[in-house]
Amino acid sequence: MTEFGKSLTITETPIPGLLVAELPVHGDARGWFKENWQREKMLAAGLPDFGPVQNNISFNDAAGTTRGIHAEPWDKWVSVATGRIFGAWVDLREGPTFGTVFTTELDPSRAIFVPRGVGNSYQTLEPDTAYTYLVNDHWSADAEYSFLNLADETAAIAWPIPLADVEISAKDLAHPRLADVTPIPPKKTLVIGANGQLGRALRDAFGDSPEFEYAGRAEIDLADPSFVDSRRWRDYATIVNAAAYTAVDLAETPEGRADAWAANVTGVAALARVATEHGITLVHVSSDYVFDGTKDGAYTEDDAVRPLGVYGQTKAAGDAVVATVPRHYIIRTSWVIGEGKNFVRTMASLADRGIDPAVVDDQTGRLTFTTDIAGAVRHLLRERSPYGIYNVSSAGDPLTWAALAQRVFAATGHDPERVSGVSTDAYFASAAGPVAPRPANSVLSLDKITAAGFTPSSMLESLAAYLG
Repeated sequence: MTEFGKSLTITETPIPGLLVAELPVHGDARGWFKENWQREKMLAAGLPDFGPVQNNISFNDAAGTTRGIHAEPWDKWVSVATGRIFGAWVDLREGPTFGTVFTTELDPSRAIFVPRGVGNSYQTLEPDTAYTYLVNDHWSADAEYSFLNLADETAAIAWPIPLADVEISAKDLAHPRLADVTPIPPKKTLVIGANGQLGRALRDAFGDSPEFEYAGRAEIDLADPSFVDSRRWRDYATIVNAAAYTAVDLAETPEGRADAWAANVTGVAALARVATEHGITLVHVSSDYVFDGTKDGAYTEDDAVRPLGVYGQTKAAGDAVVATVPRHYIIRTSWVIGEGKNFVRTMASLADRGIDPAVVDDQTGRLTFTTDIAGAVRHLLRERSPYGIYNVSSAGDPLTWAALAQRVFAATGHDPERVSGVSTDAYFASAAGPVAPRPANSVLSLDKITAAGFTPSSMLESLAAYLG
């Protein structure tokens, strides 16, 4: 008999992510009614927002019908419309809980959320049992499946009706024992722009585990819309977009403007659609150039964007698109320094070559070492911090470009007085081509990222280590 009048409650099981739900069922002399999937209420109760795309029903004529242990690369919401089942679930995912077993009975008043990679099977306890399940992906011949024998001695499932007395398919009887099962790997993290300054830092932060995939421009070019067909996106949990068009002055030319919009907006919009459609977390790296630099004080994540030039406009537009993705992190940075050509390396080279530079002294900000960006991204993902915008730069008192150049000269054993200050207007007065406007104030507040538990490095300490 179906139990009426339960409250909606969610209970954890020994298998991580496998959640049992008690469902309210309302009945009278005519029959009963229940909300089999009610997103708003069930999310509030603790179920994940898994985004089902298909609803399947398996009807079973006789009691004792037994279905094999199958682990698919998608999530399932399993319930019973009529009848009753004994369900058995085995964790077939890579990791320390591989092989863990959980069993329970399901009737119309109890359902279960089965995460990707957990083997699912059942045995009907009543005739005319209708077993229903919602899934968040469509069947694919290219997907990675895993199977376990129903009679596996290690799992030792206590089937209520002996397997010798029930209806089972020959295929299910032939599945491997646990020792021979191929575990389902975790969903992957894809880093786009993996060959740039930040991309290389992300490689160092994440490592070479198969869980992480790195794509340079040759593998994924955001300016080429065909990249959306390059992957089976349901196999990814996270995309980190470290790619961008960053030639701020060239962006002011007709050709540069087109390229900047193609990579920073059109390509990012395609990424956002992919992430939204497949429930992927999208991490997107932005810039202080989304601001006009006129604020008195540090910019917070809540300040309105007011970009001055084409590059800043494309970054602001990209941010607005990424903000529509349900699971997103927008990382705002300034004055990025990593492996490769950058301001610090240029100043060190000038110092060594005996060149005394004039450096802009009316723009103020902080350097952001790529190790800080990569560390912040890793921290936010690992801690599952609230989605949204986070400012990330290295920490310390803000300085002008000229003051930073003097620090570089001093750290490399040269006289810092060889660096002279000059206004932005004077510096670019003799420029041969277009010059993008720069924000005079690029200082970003770090209160939110530090409150999230990540402490950026000291800018000057990191500078000394970088030069050393």
